[in-house]
Amino acid sequence: MTRLERQCGANVFMNKKVLLTSVCRPMGPEYGDAPSVGYELLYRQVTRAQGIFSPRTVNVYFGLDYIAENLDAPTVVLQYPSKRELIKELRKGYDYVGVSFIMALMHKMKETVALVRKHAPHSQIVLGGYGTVLKDDVLKPYADHICREEGVAWFRRLLGEPGIPMPYKHPLIVSWLRVFGWKVSGTGKIFAGLGCPNGCDFCCTSHFFSRKHIKLLPEGKDIYAVVERYLDTDPDLVFLILDEDFLLNKKRAMEFRDCVIKGGKRLSIFAFSSVKAISQYAVEEILEMGIDGFWIGYEGTRSNYAKQQGRPVEEILPEFREHGITVLASMIVGFDYQSREIVAQELDGLMKLKPALGQYLIYGPVPGTPFYERIIKDNLLQDVYTSDKDLFYRRADGFRTMIKHPTLSPEQIEEIQRWCFEQDFQRLGPSIYRVLETRFLGYLKLKDSPNPVLRRKAEYFARELRYAYPVFLAGRWLGPNAIVRKWIGDLERRIHAELGRPAPAQQFKSFLAVGAALWTGVTLKLDLFQHPRLQRTTYRLPERSWSKLHLWEEFHAKVASPNFSVKVELQHAKQQVWMRLEGALSSSDAESLAQRLCDSLARSKNRLVLDLNKLHWDKADDLRPLREKLAAYRSRIRLVLPKLAAAHPEVMLLASMFKHYAG
Repeated sequence: MTRLERQCGANVFMNKKVLLTSVCRPMGPEYGDAPSVGYELLYRQVTRAQGIFSPRTVNVYFGLDYIAENLDAPTVVLQYPSKRELIKELRKGYDYVGVSFIMALMHKMKETVALVRKHAPHSQIVLGGYGTVLKDDVLKPYADHICREEGVAWFRRLLGEPGIPMPYKHPLIVSWLRVFGWKVSGTGKIFAGLGCPNGCDFCCTSHFFSRKHIKLLPEGKDIYAVVERYLDTDPDLVFLILDEDFLLNKKRAMEFRDCVIKGGKRLSIFAFSSVKAISQYAVEEILEMGIDGFWIGYEGTRSNYAKQQGRPVEEILPEFREHGITVLASMIVGFDYQSREIVAQELDGLMKLKPALGQYLIYGPVPGTPFYERIIKDNLLQDVYTSDKDLFYRRADGFRTMIKHPTLSPEQIEEIQRWCFEQDFQRLGPSIYRVLETRFLGYLKLKDSPNPVLRRKAEYFARELRYAYPVFLAGRWLGPNAIVRKWIGDLERRIHAELGRPAPAQQFKSFLAVGAALWTGVTLKLDLFQHPRLQRTTYRLPERSWSKLHLWEEFHAKVASPNFSVKVELQHAKQQVWMRLEGALSSSDAESLAQRLCDSLARSKNRLVLDLNKLHWDKADDLRPLREKLAAYRSRIRLVLPKLAAAHPEVMLLASMFKHYAG
C-alpha cells in the first residue's frame, strides 16, 4: 500500500469518531447496586469481610482500551465518568458511542444510554461486555448495534476498517495495589486470551464464546514480548495474565517458560488456571514461568466439573504454598447436594489447605449458560425474579439466591455465604499476612535450590518480605481475634530471625501504618474517597500533540538498514512516543536518525522515550550525532539504557545529557 493510499484510507476513518465508555459512577450497594458491584474485585468480593485489611485496587474496563488501541478511527475512552463528565464528552460529537456493562449493571447501562440519546442524538450506540448475554428483545431498545464476540475484529468491521491479524497491539494498562491507603505495587495486565473450553455449567465467560478459546497472544513469545514492554516502563511491575485457564495450553505455556528463562528477568505473575491444567506441570516448571500466584476453582467437593480432574487439590495447594505460590480458591455455595452441614465440611477442608485468599459465591443462573437453561426449563427461578426481570438482572452478582433450592431457603444460603467469608477471615486472618507467610515458606524452600531461576525467586520473596515489615504492627494490634494476632506476631518474629530485624526507619513506618489502618477504617465508615476519578484516554484524536502522528509512524521504514531497525510505539495514554533502537547503529545511521528525530520533534509536541536496550553497544563507535542534534530537545526526551555498560563511553555520554525513563 502506498503512502497516498494509506493517507486516503486514514482520511476515511478520520471522518468517524468513536467514544467508548463504562457506565457512570458512583457505584456500590449504598447507591442501590448489588452487594459486589463497585470498582474493585478484592474489596467488594474476595476480601469483603476483611475491612481495613483488604487490599484495594481499581479495575478499569480494560477491554475498551484494548479495542481503542487497535482501531484506525480517532477514539476516546472514558473509565468511570460521572454523568456530568459523560455529558461534557458527548457534546463534542461522536459517530459511535460504545457502552460496556455487565448484567448486574443493566440499570446503569440504561441511564448511560439515556444520556447518549439526549445529548448526542445522532450518535449510534453500541453495547458490549458480558451484559450482552441478554437476548436482542431485551437489549435492542437500548442499542443500534450489539457486540457479542471478540471486540477488535467486530468494531473494525462496523467502521469499515480492514481486518488485522493477531496478535493485536497490546495497550499497557497498570493498576496500583494499596494497603492501608499506601501504594505497594503496580500490576501490568496481559490480555492473553478470551473464553474457555472447560464449559462449567454456570460460567458466563466460557459459554459467551461458545466454549472456544481465542488466543489474543497466540504464542509464548508474544506473551513475553508484552512482559518486556511493561518492564521497560517499570522493572518493578508484577503481572496478571488474563486468560480463563492459562496453563491449559501446555505448548504455549512452555514456550513462554523458555522465553522467561532465556530472558533472565525476575517475574512475578498471577494467573487463572484449573486443577486439570495445573496437573500437567511440575511445580518447578510453573515457578520458572515466573508464576507465583493462581486463581483456582475449588467449587465444591461433589461438583464434579471436568476442570477438577487431575491431581487432588489436597496435594496441589500445600505443595504450592510451601513453594511460595499464593492461591485464591473460589468455592460455590448453593449446589443442590449442599446442606449447611455439608458446606461447613467443605469449608473445613478448604481452611486446612490455607489458601491465601478465598471467594465464596452463590450458585447462580446466567443467561446463555446450561445452568440457566435448566433452571428455566424446570421452573426453578424464584417467583420474584420470574415476574421482575429488572430485579433479576440487578441482583445477578453471586450474592443473592435466585433459584429454588431443594432444602435451603434463599435467606439460609445467603447467611451461609456470609458465614463462609467471616470464617475465612476469623480462622486464617487477613489475606495480606497469609500471602507473606506463603512467600516466607517459599523463600525457605527455594533459597538453596540448585536451580538458579528458583534461587532468584527466593531472593524476590525475601525482598518482598523485607518491604512488608511495616504492616506487621497493625496486624498484631488490630487483627480480628487473639489467635490471629498471635499468629501474625509469631510470623513476624520468624521472618526477622531469618531475614534480619527492621531498620529504625521501618520501625517508625510501622507506627505510621497503624495510623493509616485506622484512617482507612474512618474512610470506609464515612464513605470518603471511595470512588475513582475519571480516566480519559485519547487515541489518534487530531488535537494538540497528536496531530502529527504520521511523523512517527514511518520511522521504521525510513531509517532501517540491514543491521539496524527502529520500532515505534505510540503510547496514547501517556501522550508519548516510545522508540526502540535495535542492532548495530553506524555513524551514518546515527546521523540520519538524529536528523529525522529533530525534524519530528520540531514539528510536533510529543515526548520521546529512546529505548537503547537492544543496541549492539560493542559496535556503537560514535553516537555523537544523537547527542549533538538532540540536545535542543533534551527536556522532551528520556532514555532507557541497558544495565550492561554503565562504563561504556557512549552510554556515559548519553546518560549525562538526558534523563532516564522512570515510568
